Amino acid sequence: MALICTRLSSNAASTWLTVTEASILALRRDPRILKLPPYLSALCIVIGVSWLLVLPLNQYSRQTYVSENAILPGQVHTYYGGSEHDVFRAYRHEVAALADSSVEERSQKLNDIFRGIGLKVAQQDYTYSVGGRNISGRNSYAMLQGPRADATEAIVLVAAWRNMDDAINYSAVALVMSLARYFKRRLSLLAKSTCTFIDGKPGWSIWSKDIIFLIPSDSTAGTQAWVDAYHDNHDPSTISSLPLKAGALQGAVALDYPAGPWGHRFDKLHVVYDGINGQLPNLDLFNTAVSIASGQMGIGCTIQRMWQHNDSYRERLQTMLRGMISQGLGHASGPHSAFMPYHVDAITLQTVGDGWHDEMSLGRTVESLFRSLNNLLEHLHQSFFFYLLMHANRFVSIGTYLPSAMLVAVSFSITAIALWVQSGRPPKSAGKTLPSGEKGGKPDMTVIKEGGAVALVPTATLEVVERQLAFPLAAVLGLHFLGIVSFYTFNHVAQSSLRSSFFLFAVLSVLLPPLATFILSRTVRPSAQEYTLLHSFSLLLLGASLSTLATLNFSLALLVGLCASPFSFIRPFPARLPASLPPSFRAPLFVVSAVVLTAVSPMAILGLSNAYWGRSVVDLLADAAFGWTVWGMWTGFVIWGVWWPAWVVGACVLWSGIFVEEK
Repeated sequence: MALICTRLSSNAASTWLTVTEASILALRRDPRILKLPPYLSALCIVIGVSWLLVLPLNQYSRQTYVSENAILPGQVHTYYGGSEHDVFRAYRHEVAALADSSVEERSQKLNDIFRGIGLKVAQQDYTYSVGGRNISGRNSYAMLQGPRADATEAIVLVAAWRNMDDAINYSAVALVMSLARYFKRRLSLLAKSTCTFIDGKPGWSIWSKDIIFLIPSDSTAGTQAWVDAYHDNHDPSTISSLPLKAGALQGAVALDYPAGPWGHRFDKLHVVYDGINGQLPNLDLFNTAVSIASGQMGIGCTIQRMWQHNDSYRERLQTMLRGMISQGLGHASGPHSAFMPYHVDAITLQTVGDGWHDEMSLGRTVESLFRSLNNLLEHLHQSFFFYLLMHANRFVSIGTYLPSAMLVAVSFSITAIALWVQSGRPPKSAGKTLPSGEKGGKPDMTVIKEGGAVALVPTATLEVVERQLAFPLAAVLGLHFLGIVSFYTFNHVAQSSLRSSFFLFAVLSVLLPPLATFILSRTVRPSAQEYTLLHSFSLLLLGASLSTLATLNFSLALLVGLCASPFSFIRPFPARLPASLPPSFRAPLFVVSAVVLTAVSPMAILGLSNAYWGRSVVDLLADAAFGWTVWGMWTGFVIWGVWWPAWVVGACVLWSGIFVEEK
C-alpha cells in the first residue's frame, strides 16, 4: 500500500511539474507579458535619473578625508617667503622679457636660468601633424636630485609657457624657477638643522625623491609629448627622446598663474583634476591640496568653475553635473591630464579672482604639497580613483553613483530581450488552426507524456519559429564598421574641409534610413522579423557597450545612454500602431517621431551643444581629432562607433513599417 501511495504521489508531482512547465511556455506567448518591457525600460531610466538627483543629499554623499596617513598634509612649517619674493619678481621680469622671443631664444634662456641654479638641464623638441596642420614646440626641464633619493622615484612641478587659455603663464613660470632655486639651496636659518652641502653649496637634505621642473611650450601637446617620451611611448621621428630622466613618477602638480608681467593678487585656487577619458587622480592628492590651501594657508578652493559655492543642494548638483560633462567629453582640462594615462596622479592649481593672496601664498602651498608627496613610501592607492565631486570637501564614491548609469544601460538590454522573444513568436494565426478546417473549431493540442503523467498543451505554445539571423547580423556589423570609417575620416580630413564634411555627413545620415529601407524592400526584402532582430541586436550591443564603458568613464556612458534612450521605444511605423488610432493621426505622429529621432541624433546633439557653448563645429571636430591623435581620447570613437550606428538602426526600424508589411 505504501509503495502504491508513493507511486501515485510521484505521478501526481510529475503531472504538476509538466502542467507548470506548459503554463510557463504558454505564459511566454501571453501578449500581456510583451507589453511590460517598454514600461520596465522607462522605469529603469526614470530610476537612474532620480538616483543621480539624490546624490547631492547628505545621506548619499560623504565628507572628504585623507586615507594615506604618511602624507601628513599641512603638518610642516613652510619657509618660502621673505627674500624669495625679490627673487620671484626678478624671474618674472626675465620671463616678461621673453614674451616676444623665438622658441629657441626662450628655451636657451630658461635653460641658462636652471643651469645657473645648479640643476641638470635638458630640452625636447616635438611635432604633431593633425588634420593637415603641424603643432610643434620645445620643452625645457631641469632635475633636482634628492640628497636622500636613490633615483627611483620623482615628482614633477609643471608650468606651461602658455596656459589652457593660450595666455603666457608669466607668474607660474617665474614661480617654478623660484621654487627650483629654493628647493636647491638653503633658504632659511630656521632650516639650518636640516641643511647639508651639495656641490659645495648649502641645500636641503629632506628630499627623498627627485624633483623635475618642467616648462612645456603649451599645456596640451607639449606636456603630452614630454610624458610620452618619459615613458618611452613616443615616435622618435616626431618627438625627441629625453636625454635626462629620473625614477618612476609618483605625482605631478601644474601651476596656472598668468597674472601678467607685473603680477596680480588672487582670491581662490581653482583645483582642476579631470583627466583624459574621464580618468581621475587619487582622491588623496586632491584632498591634500585642498587641506593645505584652505586649512594651512587660508586660501579658498573651488572646483568646476563654481566661483561662488554655498554648499546648497542646487550648487552641489550643478558642480556634479559640470564635472560629469567635463569627464564625459574626455578632453585634457590642464597640463596635469597628460599624466593620467600613465597612472601618475596629478592636478592643476589655477588662480582665480581678485583677492589678497599673492605668489608667496601659492609658493608656500606648493612647498607644503611637495613636502607631503615627499613623505610617500609607496604610490597613492588607499583612497578612491572613481568619484564625483560636488564640493571641494564633499564627494560620492563609485559604489553609490554607478547604479545610475547601469540602470540606463539595462533599459536597452530589457528591450533587446523582449524584441528577441517577439521575433520568435509564430504568426498571429498560429494557435487557431482548426482541425476540421471549420470555423468555431478548437485549436490543435499536443499530448505531452512524462512518466505516467499526461498533459495537453496548445500546439502553438510549443511551436518554434526559425529566426533569420544573416541580414540582422550583417547590417549591425556593417553599420558599426561604417561608423568607425566616419570616425577615421573626421580625424584625418583637412581642417579647412571639416565644416563641409560634417554637414555632408549629417545630410547623408538623415537620408540613409529611408533610402536604405526602400532599397532593401526592393532587393533583399527583409521581413518584419528581421527588422525586429536588427533592432534587438543593436540595443543589445548598445547596452553591453555602455555598461562596460560605465566602469571606465561613468559620465560618458550616462550621457550617451540618456541621449540614446528613445531608441528603446521605437517601433515600425505604422505597422505597430493601435488599430483604434484614427488614420488622420498617423501621419502627424510619424512626423513627430521622425523629428524626435532626428533631434537625438549625434549630429543634432553636437550642433546644439556647440551653439550653447558658442563654438563652431570646426573647432569641435578639430579638437576631437587632436584629442585622438595626441591624447588617445576615445570620446569620438564612442560617438561614431557606438551611438551613431544605434541611431541609424532605430531610424531604419521606424521607416521599415512603411515598406514592410508584418504578416
